[in-house]
Amino acid sequence: MTFRTLLLAATTALATATISVSAQAQTEIVWGEGTPKGLDPHVVYDVPMQLYMLNAYDSLYRYIGNPPELSNWLAESHTVSEDGLTWEFTLKPGITFTDGSPMTSEDVVYSFQRLLEIGKGPSGAFKPVLKPENVSAVDELTTRFVLDKPYAPFLSTMPLVAIVNKDVVQAHEADGDLGAAWLSTHQAGSGSYILNEDTYKPLENADFNRNVDHFYGWDDNANPVDVVHVPTFTETSTRVLALLRGDTDATDGYLPTDQVERIKAADGVRVQSDESMRIMLIRMNNQKPPFDNVNFRRCVSYAFNYDGFNEVVLGGLVKRNVGPLPSNLWGVDESVEGYSYDLDKAKEFCDLAREEGADIDRKIEIKILSGLDQTTQAAQVMQQGLDELGLNVEVVGDTWANLATSTGTVESTPDMWVHWVSTYFVDPENWIGQMYSSQFNGTWKASSWYVNPHVDDLLQQARDVTDQAEREVLYKEAYRTIVDEAADVWIYNTVALRGLSDRLEGFKFSPVGSGADFRWLSVKE
Repeated sequence: MTFRTLLLAATTALATATISVSAQAQTEIVWGEGTPKGLDPHVVYDVPMQLYMLNAYDSLYRYIGNPPELSNWLAESHTVSEDGLTWEFTLKPGITFTDGSPMTSEDVVYSFQRLLEIGKGPSGAFKPVLKPENVSAVDELTTRFVLDKPYAPFLSTMPLVAIVNKDVVQAHEADGDLGAAWLSTHQAGSGSYILNEDTYKPLENADFNRNVDHFYGWDDNANPVDVVHVPTFTETSTRVLALLRGDTDATDGYLPTDQVERIKAADGVRVQSDESMRIMLIRMNNQKPPFDNVNFRRCVSYAFNYDGFNEVVLGGLVKRNVGPLPSNLWGVDESVEGYSYDLDKAKEFCDLAREEGADIDRKIEIKILSGLDQTTQAAQVMQQGLDELGLNVEVVGDTWANLATSTGTVESTPDMWVHWVSTYFVDPENWIGQMYSSQFNGTWKASSWYVNPHVDDLLQQARDVTDQAEREVLYKEAYRTIVDEAADVWIYNTVALRGLSDRLEGFKFSPVGSGADFRWLSVKE
């Protein structure tokens, strides 16, 4: 009996018993990506949460397509005052949550206030400009936001906030936790798919059933998928093997080159290739010696074999990215050449760092994401370059959950770690703003603990002005400074590579969520 057969047998009975789906024969798929460590969309903020949010919740606006376009979703329209401070969003009429209760502006108010009061998840995008008391209901469908000051990315951040069912979450509050404990394992949204709470096991398995009453309707998809099973695979090779055997219908979008070739050579499957806005980098803890020495960081930056990794290891399937913005986004200073593989320059800067008292001879750890082969490969290339300089480097595996949690303090943040920064909203603030503005230090996105008051000022100005041309000038100056100070090692801008079964149709890629939106999918008859 195959993995797929076992999975479907174990979950379908419960799924159909608890969720109303079409009376016709159900279409079911197995999706080979993981779910987040917790299901509260106002607490968890990472790529696995994007998969969950896109399917279990809705937001006022949503990004669709590639390049991503900001589209009305729950909101029918919005207005903004001339001074950029007062925003009003009006819901489409007739929207209901998955329990059948109507969505109103009170749910929108509660969702934003809850996010701000919890102070986790994507709250960092709003806390500098929005207080909970300044979100209010104008009428049954209209919500008003009054910002403390103009905030250029405000509209682009709307897809970050899942609208939750106020009455349901409040009914499950305990000890002032705003329902966080309950919502970490339950759903209270309006999404196009409904979590089967009976079969859900954190970081192991999640099953979803189509919400036939979703407000968007299903007229654009003649044969939507009724049931989606999302088991957790811990290794890339296992995930690909399951696809080749027909046990899953999709891998994640992080395939290394050898697995791409393996899928291309097989029947009944294909590789989906899409230009993304996800950058791969090796973080350096700028506050922990010897990485607090800028010349040592420059040494490390010159010791990575960019062409060897991008062109040889990854077979040219990615695009070199020299700084802290995706190369296909405005705000990049194209005059910046960045760092190249040059061991002579690396040695020169290491010698300078040593002369300045940096303890560059201590053992350095590079943390990788266990189960994601590319992070191992990148760390090994970095290790090889530093070994050529006589430095002591160890590669250590860990989980995303552990590493993201570890970045809360300078002391617990790794010396170096390899990961990606994906597209959560489409604005330079998503990358350079939240990665290198010191107000975000203590989050995984700002885990290099970079501090430069001038850069802080530039990034704040870029939030305050609304003219894109003015913002671009500010971002370019910040970009030049951050690269010059070698805050991190920037490697490439991703071309997302995902294995798909040939029985799937309708896959739509967007850099936001990386194509993990089930509502567009169909199964060939």
